[in-house]
Amino acid sequence: MRTLADILRGVERGLFPAPDLGISVVPAPSEREAAVVAFTGHIVIAADVSPEWVAERVPAGDLAAPTNPPFLTALAELTGRRVSSIDAMMLGPSITDPAKRAAAIKGLTVLSDHEHPRVERALEYRTDVRVYGDIHGSLVITGHGLANRLECAIELPDDIRGQGHGRRLARAARALIPPDASIWAQITPGNAASLRAFLAAGYHPVGSEALLVK
Repeated sequence: MRTLADILRGVERGLFPAPDLGISVVPAPSEREAAVVAFTGHIVIAADVSPEWVAERVPAGDLAAPTNPPFLTALAELTGRRVSSIDAMMLGPSITDPAKRAAAIKGLTVLSDHEHPRVERALEYRTDVRVYGDIHGSLVITGHGLANRLECAIELPDDIRGQGHGRRLARAARALIPPDASIWAQITPGNAASLRAFLAAGYHPVGSEALLVK
């Protein structure tokens, strides 16, 4: 049976679901989460529901319905979860050149203090979480999240925003993963500054997701 992990690993290799206006229903990736993932011309519902249940609530060819509140509310109620976020999905390839990797992570150190609210949130939704900081108090957080994909998040103090540090930290995340890997970032569409930073750091948009958690 095809899984969300299979689909996301394919996207990392540039293989997307066919834009056939279809909906794929696959199992929830873990007890921790379910998701509705939207790609160009195709929706993936990763939850423990039947295709028949989905078909009763989504008109044929309507790719907007699965990402809208009525459907997400029904899905949350059925699965005993809540909608945690609706985000754009960005994907960045690893920086493979050794010199460029070293330059990208210059000034970052591993942090053992995980009491920052952004880190605490990461620990709720990710495993193998690693936290890096710099002299400004900025953070780069990596870990395995939805369907065990590698994910990152960044955090900047207010007093250094608008100076290119977001782009620097997003690029650093690409150098903190194995050379043969890719890393995902989930960004609220309204956070235009973050979207611009990740685009400038070499990430590209691949879809959107609604994450449901307990």
